[in-house]
Amino acid sequence: MSDKRFLLLIFSVIVSVLIYSCKEEIVGVRNSNQPPETSVSIYPDSVITPQQTRLIVSWWGDDPDGLVVGFYFRWDDEAWQFTASNDSLFALKIGATDTTFKFNVAAADAEGNGKYDSQILQSNIDFGPEPFIDKNGNGVWDNNEKYYDIGLIDPTPAEFFFPLKNSAPTIQWNELSFLPDTSFPVMSFGWIADDIDGTESILKINIALNDTSNLNNIVSLDGSVRTITLRTDEFASQNPLMQILIEGQENNIHPEKLPGLIFDELNYFYVQAEDISGAKSKFIRLPGDDPEDYWYVKKPVSIFLVIDDYATSDNAALFYAAMFDSLGLSGNYDIYDIQTQEPP
Repeated sequence: MSDKRFLLLIFSVIVSVLIYSCKEEIVGVRNSNQPPETSVSIYPDSVITPQQTRLIVSWWGDDPDGLVVGFYFRWDDEAWQFTASNDSLFALKIGATDTTFKFNVAAADAEGNGKYDSQILQSNIDFGPEPFIDKNGNGVWDNNEKYYDIGLIDPTPAEFFFPLKNSAPTIQWNELSFLPDTSFPVMSFGWIADDIDGTESILKINIALNDTSNLNNIVSLDGSVRTITLRTDEFASQNPLMQILIEGQENNIHPEKLPGLIFDELNYFYVQAEDISGAKSKFIRLPGDDPEDYWYVKKPVSIFLVIDDYATSDNAALFYAAMFDSLGLSGNYDIYDIQTQEPP
């Protein structure tokens, strides 16, 4: 047999096989849709060390036969929420010093049924209605609104336990807080309060005069307060109650007065920050621990106060004293020497 005839024979056999195989039906069944698998992580990557109450959580899904359209997540046993994102920043509120939160997330694939479903119930888990873009804000899906056509959802949602450590707030005096060594019963105080969990987590500002061991001496202000002015007109009492002017404003006086001040004695002012969990900063004190710093509060003898801003050494002081005496004010006014006593 010649080479040409041999090659022609082989070609004919191959063509016959191909024609025969094309007539054969495909054997087998189409694979059914497979649900995605979900994974989750935290930044920074740690689950052993307790986290702060603000944390970034990320997640992702792997679908063996399609695309992931979004994710359902929830904290503890709250209702499931849908997101198309792969991460989020969460601010968790805790009711105790430390606690643990459970986080679940489940990926959903894009193999939906082509119509809007008012309830997604899979693996005995109620995920609620299919998520949609509520353009008109009426809270229900309308025909012209985009929705996420949910297919299969991971039947075993990823689960993560986050041990959270609440951080106590911090507090310090601001640069304007200054106490003269001697003053009358009116004084302003200011401080800087902060919390690594967010300043909005500061629930209270606790203040006191002289004694922080007696709870009756402590007055709690709103956690947003940063400046106050204390004053009193109870000059007949040795232990007057002090009005608290929030931010020093006459039209914003705290309803509760502050006890503890002692006339004609050394006094100390204390302030403390407290957060939503009950964690507290240390009380800070003004004046501080330096024995050369003190705050002596004079008891006014009357409602009259003479401001002495005259530094020249002459007979001016005697002249005005004689004039006040002639008006029957002898012993019924106080003198504040602004030259030797810095104002607060």
